[in-house]
Amino acid sequence: MRFSILKIHSLSGWTMFIFGILAIGLGIVGIINPETTLQLLNFDVLERTQRTDGDFTITFLIASSMASFNMGVYYVLAALTNWKPFFYWTVPFRMVTFTVFTLAVVNQAAPQGFIGVAAWELIGAIATGAALWYERPQKSATK
Repeated sequence: MRFSILKIHSLSGWTMFIFGILAIGLGIVGIINPETTLQLLNFDVLERTQRTDGDFTITFLIASSMASFNMGVYYVLAALTNWKPFFYWTVPFRMVTFTVFTLAVVNQAAPQGFIGVAAWELIGAIATGAALWYERPQKSATK
């Protein structure tokens, strides 16, 4: 692969790139210090010594953070290679993620702070979807 072709070609590419960089950054934070992720979500933070045997909260946060890091890399690479089909697929799936996370809060399966994660997904879906709509080819009017 020639690195000279790695550039952002469109507004939708920029939305993918920006959200990718943010996901990478938040993933790194969660891998290095999962408690910071809990604080960002406004969750109760317990000292690790206070956690009981079988409490895998920290393990789960590290795994989730690794997933965030990986997805961020996918978004950045898709943006840099202008992989538009990937851009399109992210929009409905981010809407599904928004719905699931919002329902988790509404059904009290997650604390109110988790609504920020849902909002992140909604904003990303809207930003990329709007950019893709703006970039769509215009059909010429025929008489």
